Amino acid sequence: MSLEFTNDSPGLTDVPGFRVGAAGCDIRNKGLDRLDLTLVVADRPCVAAGVFTTNDVKAGPVRYSQTVLAASAERIRGIVGNSGNANACTAAQGDQDAAAMAQLAATAVGFPSDAFLVCSTGRIGELLPMTKVAEGIKVSAARLTRDAAEGVRSANAILTSDTRPKSCSARFTWEGKVVTVAGIAKGAGMIEPNMATMLAFVCTDAAASPAELKTALKSASDQSFNCVSVDGDMSTNDTVLLLASGAAGVAVGASAPAALRALFQEALDQVCFALAEKIVGDGEKITKVVSVEIEGARSRADAEKIARAIGNSLLVKSSWFGEDPNWGRLADAAGYARTGLDETKLDIFYDDVPAVLGGRPLPENKPRWKQVVQAARFAVRLKLNLGDAKFRLLAADLTDGYVNYNKSE
Repeated sequence: MSLEFTNDSPGLTDVPGFRVGAAGCDIRNKGLDRLDLTLVVADRPCVAAGVFTTNDVKAGPVRYSQTVLAASAERIRGIVGNSGNANACTAAQGDQDAAAMAQLAATAVGFPSDAFLVCSTGRIGELLPMTKVAEGIKVSAARLTRDAAEGVRSANAILTSDTRPKSCSARFTWEGKVVTVAGIAKGAGMIEPNMATMLAFVCTDAAASPAELKTALKSASDQSFNCVSVDGDMSTNDTVLLLASGAAGVAVGASAPAALRALFQEALDQVCFALAEKIVGDGEKITKVVSVEIEGARSRADAEKIARAIGNSLLVKSSWFGEDPNWGRLADAAGYARTGLDETKLDIFYDDVPAVLGGRPLPENKPRWKQVVQAARFAVRLKLNLGDAKFRLLAADLTDGYVNYNKSE
């Protein structure tokens, strides 16, 4: 019953019963060379669940997919997604275009339109070029396959400012039957929970009810996609979708043995966390990925509030870029989170090197702090010594490259 995890796998084509197709249809008006549209199609009806942006401004595809899941979460047959245009802040026309994408996908593969979920990512405030999108859907449908190379193409088709595709898979065997969970994701900028400027498509051949699947996905997301921050900006299009076909003949819901439920949750958690970590690691022009780890808080909410204050502090993020172990900025951010922190009990570490113990600075360790923050990945740990709760946030530094990249469209 051991779990087998594969990083940088082909992605969704690892799951039996799912096919993908991708196309370049020039949504960005920069030529057909770049892939910008993908179809994910299941051979049988799926149960589906989703978690979405909490932004008050939601893109048409988000509203459309939420409506479909509320009405027909047990008969989903696929996803149609595009990059290069977010179809956000596009008023009634944006809603119509999201619905049209679902209809075009359904027509191309012969399924009902309410069987498709829709995702878009890219520039906000511009209408989708629907003639190009229609052609891209047609081409993608003609390419549908379980071939690994097309799986990689599909992962590339949803990228925006990303520098590389993001995919992984996990497998386990239960009573002789193999269960697979695989996912692809995009995200590099405008990354801040809940969730990030990100799309993630996860597929499995396990079986569960819509409520059971939603519970599993929310649990996985709360530990992964909702625990990352690159620049503190929340998107209009954030979407994580999970499709479960049941083709493996293994039910992982409430009536399943506890060991099986735990194994499936572990597989889903690993896939989601790996994708989230890839998103932070590919943050726009970043040079550091920092694990902000808060321990000993009175509550998880307090620990999360402190972690986010640190991870989103421009002063802290700038010091990480400068490879300056300025722990005073960590303490300051932790304090203005206003959780009732007791400075006399505060411990601060860079990896395992103490900078502060019980509120007392340890300047003699500065050369060792300096060495830690020169690494591309390191941890800052704050022990509050006030309780048992903890929270971990993956964050990134703030670079001049990020500013230059985002100072104009």
